[in-house]
Amino acid sequence: MNRNNQRSFLTLGAMALLAVGALGSSGASGKASSPSALLQEPPEQPIERIRVTAERFSFTPSRIKVKTGTIVEIMAESEDTSHGFHLPDAGLDEEIPARGKGELRLRFEATEAGTYFFECSRPCGAGHNTMRGTIIVED
Repeated sequence: MNRNNQRSFLTLGAMALLAVGALGSSGASGKASSPSALLQEPPEQPIERIRVTAERFSFTPSRIKVKTGTIVEIMAESEDTSHGFHLPDAGLDEEIPARGKGELRLRFEATEAGTYFFECSRPCGAGHNTMRGTIIVED
């Protein structure tokens, strides 16, 4: 895959999460304010929720497969110290909190088929450089 095209496979989820919150709002009756508003919403995309566990020196699962056009939500927790979740092709580099301190949630759209690598970006010990995984986006 051409380095110039690699960033195009993902749309970062901060905007998607805000949009989900906005689309979910309605009046006190729980109904949308007008039927035409429902017709104007884009078709719902499939959401693939994947729980990832980080611990010295691996991600479980370390291989994730999704279909093109899927919204992917990764919920990552650590079993020990804090770790990083670095997905270079998407420009993502976030911290997975240490055990008992919460989880990292990322949401993005897999828009282009290919194999994309993620890795721990927080030094976590002698095996840190082997802490890697792949996201495989298939048509």
